[in-house]
Amino acid sequence: MTIKNLVSEIERKQSLLCVGLDSDINKIPEEFLKTSLPQYEFNKRIIDATQEYAIAYKPNLAFYESEGITGWMSLEFTQKYLKEKYPHIFTIADAKRGDIGNTSKHYAHTFFGRLDFDSVTLSPYMGYDVVAPFLEYEDKYVILLALTSNSSADEIQMFESKEGIKLFEYILTKATNWGLGDKIMFVVGATKTEYLQQIRKIAPDNFLLIPGIGAQGGSLEDVIKYGKTDNYGLIINSSRSIIFADRSFENFAKAASDSAQMLLNEMRKFIF
Repeated sequence: MTIKNLVSEIERKQSLLCVGLDSDINKIPEEFLKTSLPQYEFNKRIIDATQEYAIAYKPNLAFYESEGITGWMSLEFTQKYLKEKYPHIFTIADAKRGDIGNTSKHYAHTFFGRLDFDSVTLSPYMGYDVVAPFLEYEDKYVILLALTSNSSADEIQMFESKEGIKLFEYILTKATNWGLGDKIMFVVGATKTEYLQQIRKIAPDNFLLIPGIGAQGGSLEDVIKYGKTDNYGLIINSSRSIIFADRSFENFAKAASDSAQMLLNEMRKFIF
């Protein structure tokens, strides 16, 4: 998967939609609990129901790791299903890892070598050493946490230097100066759209992963207005409002499809 492939998929589907596979075992229809890999069986149905609208899928690893071996197997099988059946769709391991040296090398092998995700979310707190092992993989991408939607994030990310530079601005500047071009992307929460213009001054061309649309109440119009670039530059994620639009076994897949289509139609008003 290359950026050119991603842009091609965006244009083919006229979509920026990423479906977050936050497949909480406590929220999926109970009928799936009778299967050996409940999250995987649920994910397959969600993917098949939404793939015509989505340009990316983003499993959040916490929901799989917390279930032990069955959760991890569900993650592996989900990624294999995506790669084999829908290889044109971009995949994101929402892992938020951030370590150095041999540890980071093994994380890179896990997500890029073993699971073959196209990208992974990382914390930049420990600097370039966190990113370096992931760069050894061709046509793979790192997505650094920059400005997130959670309320307490301001305590850290809005910290200002004596020169008036906020910490998130420093992270963006430092990372773009690493000279990695389009191999680096950034997470920017949809509830922080008032900073998107400043972010685009620092990172004018990098793709942004935008969580927070839907259940968290981010403004889709503002995200596109202030975040769009010539090559679109946005992957807009929605998780719970799609995959749990209806939690009944009979209707969950259709409800997910309808919710994804509705969000896509809203996107098209502002960008296509």
